[in-house]
Amino acid sequence: MRIEQLTKESRQGLLKLLKDRNPASYTEQQGVVDDIIRQVREDGDKAVFALENKFDHCALTKDNVRVTRQEIDEAYKALDPAFVEVMKKAAANIRAYHEHQKTDSWFTTTEDGTILGQKVTPIASSGCYVPGGRAAYPSSVLMNVIPAKVAGVPKIIVCTPPNAQGKCPAGTLAAADIAGADEIYKVGGAQAIAAMAYGTESIPRVDKITGPGNIFVALAKKACFGITGIDSVAGPSEILVIADETANPRYVAADLLSQAEHDPMASAILLTTSRTLAEAVSKEIDGFLKTLSRAEIIEASLDHYGYAFVSDSMDEVIDAANEIASEHMEIVTANPFEVMTKIKNAGAIFLGSYSSEPLGDYFAGPNHILPTNSTARFFSPLGVDQFVKKSSIIYYSKEALEKVHGDIELFAKNEGLTAHANSIAVRFEKK
Repeated sequence: MRIEQLTKESRQGLLKLLKDRNPASYTEQQGVVDDIIRQVREDGDKAVFALENKFDHCALTKDNVRVTRQEIDEAYKALDPAFVEVMKKAAANIRAYHEHQKTDSWFTTTEDGTILGQKVTPIASSGCYVPGGRAAYPSSVLMNVIPAKVAGVPKIIVCTPPNAQGKCPAGTLAAADIAGADEIYKVGGAQAIAAMAYGTESIPRVDKITGPGNIFVALAKKACFGITGIDSVAGPSEILVIADETANPRYVAADLLSQAEHDPMASAILLTTSRTLAEAVSKEIDGFLKTLSRAEIIEASLDHYGYAFVSDSMDEVIDAANEIASEHMEIVTANPFEVMTKIKNAGAIFLGSYSSEPLGDYFAGPNHILPTNSTARFFSPLGVDQFVKKSSIIYYSKEALEKVHGDIELFAKNEGLTAHANSIAVRFEKK
């Protein structure tokens, strides 16, 4: 792992390197995605089935595109019962955490007859995209479906690509069932996003699409935003570890690699006040690479986006961490809670030596669908709020409006909107 001094120049260089991975910059793939969306929008099922045959080599029809109860039951039988129980435990933790995020409608009143408030309503439907192949992660199914369920979304569907035999990963099907999905469809890629955004004869249109995917899925979500809601346009996975001389280098190395194994474009960054720690972490990484199954992917990730930056000041480390605004942030210092109070930008924050990032990926309860590409500066993790709408409620009695009508009319006239002013004034015309 490269070890560099944290300077203004090295910091800016790192930020540019990380931001260049933004999916929005992949213009070549956007043309392909736009064409797929157009086909699905115009031809519905016919286009979806043709695209599935082309990309997933699966012959789909309106009769087999939806996963049956029998297929779900077969998925349970194909899985290790112990793993099914772990998924159920994780689901319970995720559900309990997200229950705390629920907000109620509220109203305030005054004696002269005003009622102001906010009405909270679940969206009518949501769609969860689940990748296939090596990226078929049941944990992501739980993280996407359960918050929608807790929010009270009445219809939740899942789309996931099938194999050539028309089968979907058993873990995906079981997780969707455990989480409470209502329908599961055997469709993947950009065509799945387009189908959920526009609706087809077989696949219902939804109000919001969430879930991870490859660059084609990410660009399809971006293109369909406005027709439907989305969680975000997610980039490659990220981990940033803040550590001092008290950190265990073996733990830090293992945690950095936990994200580097996702993708050659994943980033693994160490910010530390100890060069001794940085060198020890680099040595531990070399040792782990000899034993880990995805070493080739990890090495590619570290070659491009793996760095250890050393600073003499923890304040400088914290400033850099806030500017990077990483998806996952671990704080492994003598007093991680004190450092945490100074962190302003991070998707999820893990505190101490025994709060390794995979704890959040699988089991603790907080959502692992997190903002990437520095968007933690203004985005939050996926949660219940993303599946509800908030409507303002306004009521004024005649008495209450009479006290302020002149102020409103004056404001409207100053903006040149005389019809606005008139809409208030007519209520107080003298007969």
